[in-house]
Amino acid sequence: MIQTVTLNFFRFGPISQRLWAFAQMGAARFSMPKIPGIGFWKLCGSGTGEGFTPIPNTAVYAVLSTWDDMGSARAGQTASVFQNYRKHADEAFTLYLSPTAARGSWSNQQPFRAIPAPDTSAGPIAALTRATVKPSVATRFWGRVPDISTVIGSDPNVMFKIGIGEVPLLHQITFSIWPDTDAMANFARRGGPHSEAIQAVRDEGWFSEELYARFHVLDAEGTWEGQTPLPHFEDAA
Repeated sequence: MIQTVTLNFFRFGPISQRLWAFAQMGAARFSMPKIPGIGFWKLCGSGTGEGFTPIPNTAVYAVLSTWDDMGSARAGQTASVFQNYRKHADEAFTLYLSPTAARGSWSNQQPFRAIPAPDTSAGPIAALTRATVKPSVATRFWGRVPDISTVIGSDPNVMFKIGIGEVPLLHQITFSIWPDTDAMANFARRGGPHSEAIQAVRDEGWFSEELYARFHVLDAEGTWEGQTPLPHFEDAA
């Protein structure tokens, strides 16, 4: 079976909805394990702006889940916990992903079963990095992140980007979607804040745990900021 990963994003408006969403960071932990077919899962908040800051954004939350296959992933979206999120949210966007590469660990687990894509250049391609930042270097790490966000945002090829995390300051997840592997690789090779931060991580050992994964985007549903970030799937539907 080919593993499917879902990444759900929810945007909340009024204070009452935001308070509900914040409460779910604790309450939904009891419901998630009961969803039939679900494997590894994480509830995440986000930072302000596009998520690449240590200041929490009370409007945006995300849920990452793994499933044995696409059928289980789609069936899982009908679970009451996801339905409740959609009911309270002003906007929802769901991605269905297939892991094509993964290295490292997340909460001492290897959550993604990667199967290399037959055509590694075909897109859209998604990249996810997740790290636990050592408290002693958190200030230096977050001093780098705004510059990295600016570089990503100025790249005309990036189709979607967001920063999320499980615990403010100490856990950081960056997620981006690119039209193909060449576009993503060109960004990674580019000099500047992004390359400097990567070098600092390697030289100074900023992370106590890290994971890098690449995915093929299988499908997308919903909108984000009033738009369809991946119109390819809207056209296909």
